[in-house]
Amino acid sequence: MKHIYTFVLIIFIIFSSGCKKYIQQQEEKAVIAAVTNGIWYVSQYLKNDSDITASFSGYRFKFDANGIVTGTKDSYSLKGIWTADIPAREIFSSFPTAGAPLNYLNKTWKIKDSYTNFVSANSTDSISQTTNILQLQKE
Repeated sequence: MKHIYTFVLIIFIIFSSGCKKYIQQQEEKAVIAAVTNGIWYVSQYLKNDSDITASFSGYRFKFDANGIVTGTKDSYSLKGIWTADIPAREIFSSFPTAGAPLNYLNKTWKIKDSYTNFVSANSTDSISQTTNILQLQKE
């Protein structure tokens, strides 16, 4: 009888962890779908309380599921990379060959608030003691 309880407990643990992993995978799929479906623009960028949002005027961003992000302004287009760590609520973006303003996006961003059409995140550079606040809005 004791072996049956042990067996049932082991089965329960296996199914519980399997369900959690499945739920986490579904959450990740939903977040990736929300990010990759549509075009984004910078609705606010604060760098140490200085509003530099106007620097991003006209830029539009397309995130692809393969980890490529394309920043476009008029006929100029530049590709970068992005990755998401859903459990940590972080997104990393990098435009390795970009100058200002796109290079301001080269950070790991901690997501503070989000919905299907907006993201609010911040990043702190411990070396320069710079605090950045970014808000993206979907068109």
